[in-house]
Amino acid sequence: MFTFRKAEKSNLEFLFNLRNRTMRQHLENTGVAINEEAQRARVLYRFDCAKIIMLDGIDVGLLKVNRDENPWELIQIQLSPEYQGRGFGQVLIRQVLNEAQKAGAHVKLSVLKANPARKLYERIGFRIIDEAEYIYIMQYNNRSG
Repeated sequence: MFTFRKAEKSNLEFLFNLRNRTMRQHLENTGVAINEEAQRARVLYRFDCAKIIMLDGIDVGLLKVNRDENPWELIQIQLSPEYQGRGFGQVLIRQVLNEAQKAGAHVKLSVLKANPARKLYERIGFRIIDEAEYIYIMQYNNRSG
């Protein structure tokens, strides 16, 4: 179904556009000031972990997972708006959770308080473990991790 390839600097325009299309409204709804420098920094953060999500050979999103520590950190998962609401995000997250379970790791993430993706994360089994001004920190505890 999905394939992945390592993100390269040549993908930056796609990734900046993707971030703008998927996150701008949530950032505005949360009250976070939006500036190009901050958006660029977020795209470049842990770029070594970034993978382009492809569906039928088309670039449709970004998956960024830090697997260096336990819990793993699901840094970013973004799907182009035309691929949202079809269950693809859940499939991708469950793939990460299955990999983490095999590795004996839990998975954590942060989500903007105004981002409706929080409901998806809760349905999957993530629970809020902490919060900051604009975000919730959530964690999924694998039974074997």
